[in-house]
Amino acid sequence: MTPELVLLIGGAAVAGFVQGLSGFAFGLVAMSFWVWGIDPRVAAVMAVFGALAGQIVAVISSRRAFRLQALAPFLVGGAVGIPLGIAVLPHLNADLFKLVLGSVLVLWCPLMLFSSHLPKVTSGGRLADGVAGAAGGFMGGIGGFTGVVPTLWCTLRGLAKDEQRAIIQNFNLAALSCTMLGYVLTGTITRDMWPLLPWVAAALLIPVLLGSRLYVGLSEAAFRKLVLSLLSLSGVAMLVSAVPRLLS
Repeated sequence: MTPELVLLIGGAAVAGFVQGLSGFAFGLVAMSFWVWGIDPRVAAVMAVFGALAGQIVAVISSRRAFRLQALAPFLVGGAVGIPLGIAVLPHLNADLFKLVLGSVLVLWCPLMLFSSHLPKVTSGGRLADGVAGAAGGFMGGIGGFTGVVPTLWCTLRGLAKDEQRAIIQNFNLAALSCTMLGYVLTGTITRDMWPLLPWVAAALLIPVLLGSRLYVGLSEAAFRKLVLSLLSLSGVAMLVSAVPRLLS
């Protein structure tokens, strides 16, 4: 087993556990591992596939009702953003990719950590929801980060926990399915990537189930703080790695 495969499996397992706990964030956690030794294009495909597989398990194990009226703007926006993200993916620079991902982690995670102290956003309406969905779709196209912006936006909106979970769960499932289909149709998934997919699926399955079970009996707030803190540190590490090379 090569070091790259070990890194791929380890990242998928940890990300699967976190997704089982939180219902999202597979791509962010996995990329914080894979960015150190997996080609960005391979990592992007694996992140989308892993997030989709984990999301399917989440839907089966903790299905949530949803209002189509609330979900629709996110889906429409996602349909616009996903093709743009897929188009950008083949042109990614590894260090620039670290810079972008690290910046997202450093900016988004602490903001989410202190979001309970932020005022609720009441303006923007369905158009703003659509923009959040488009941003989520774009980030999904470049690496499976569909839930980042929509989750932050729903939190800033002050939505009830169940309503937010329903929107994010169903948006992620739809956006990740479309992204994966786009990868297949555009040839983004190359022949050498297909054998890696079963490894990712096998690595995340049990951790997702364990995380889901542990989530039931433990404080969601405490684990959310822990995960966001770890992701913030991962973002700092990526910036430290990428910025000097980009400046030189």
